[in-house]
Amino acid sequence: MRFSELIPGVVIRTPPRLVTAKEMLEFASRYDPQWFHVDPKRATAGRWKGLIASGWYTCAIAKEMMVQSVLSGSESFGSSGSDAIKWLHPVRPEDTVALRFEVLRSSKSPSGRTGILLSKSELWNQNDRLVFTMQETTLFEVTQ
Repeated sequence: MRFSELIPGVVIRTPPRLVTAKEMLEFASRYDPQWFHVDPKRATAGRWKGLIASGWYTCAIAKEMMVQSVLSGSESFGSSGSDAIKWLHPVRPEDTVALRFEVLRSSKSPSGRTGILLSKSELWNQNDRLVFTMQETTLFEVTQ
């Protein structure tokens, strides 16, 4: 989408995406190798009663879905940061998650050359349970 289309109140919802055990294990093995992410036997006996996705993997899934549904083909050139990241419920193997993306604020820099977008991303699982939220500021080239 173009920056000019991303006005406050715009909400974009994506189709569900399957989260596989293979992907979860590959990510966690490399980037977050805590036992409840990488050891199925130990995880089954632990607090979560099974493997759970790394929160950072959940964040990456949300970003993947945002890029595919909102940022692909846009003038986006980066982000100045994310705030209020919350992992509300575990994501498990074979869950499906869908993104709800909402534009909170859209403005231009004083020079008018940079678009500044504040958005909220949410991931919802197949049981309509909110599992993840994040606010992010995305920057866009603005042509005059």
